[in-house]
Amino acid sequence: MRLVVVQARTGSTRLPGKILMPLAGRPMLARQLERIRAARADFELVVATTVDAADDAVVELCRAEGVRCFRGHPTDLLDRHVMAARELGADRVVKIPSDCPVIDPDVIETVLAADGDAWDYLGNLHPASWPDGNDVECMAMAALEAAWREAQKPFHREHTTPFLWDQPERFRVGSVVWDRGLDLSNSHRFTVDYPEDYRLIAALYDALHVEGARPFGTDAILELLAAKPELLELNARHAGRTWMNHHIAELATLRSA
Repeated sequence: MRLVVVQARTGSTRLPGKILMPLAGRPMLARQLERIRAARADFELVVATTVDAADDAVVELCRAEGVRCFRGHPTDLLDRHVMAARELGADRVVKIPSDCPVIDPDVIETVLAADGDAWDYLGNLHPASWPDGNDVECMAMAALEAAWREAQKPFHREHTTPFLWDQPERFRVGSVVWDRGLDLSNSHRFTVDYPEDYRLIAALYDALHVEGARPFGTDAILELLAAKPELLELNARHAGRTWMNHHIAELATLRSA
């Protein structure tokens, strides 16, 4: 069974409570779950939150949305993914973070169509090419268990997957590159870490969301931004900023790149 795990907590350090902030009248996390469920692919879905009392709100949201919820370690995301996958009996795990509220269902479909037993790790982030905020990473359960047993560095535990994709000589690592022949990963930021990010995403929902319709995708966003380039300036100062910027010296595949 392939399990999509959305890790979500209210205690974000940069923008606390962001997953509950409204987009077109509903919480951000609820909007993202709509998008994931719109992907035409075979998977089960679980939200992996923490045991902290503040995340009771996440459990309540999941109950209202009819989505399973698992509670685990507050900061060790690798542990949280493994424990959720064990509980639900997964043999492949897909990581989609909760700060991607305009993730394109078509992107999810594309990556999952390429996923399979040939890969220990398959994602669309290494190398990055899609607009930031379309993160889909697939892992074999055996490889994820190996990372869980062996990873010692805090950023390996926090970010779940770098132990795998940074060792292509050990693990079978694959990448799904955007078929447009473009790299918008450093110029188009559709993830939410800062207030400026939220303002852009809220503007996209205000302009493009149609309740009950299939979620708007990357093409619609790019068309809107071409017509209204001032929207892209809302969070331009954060473009290209990811956690990896702080660990380039420790990541072999980024140093070589």
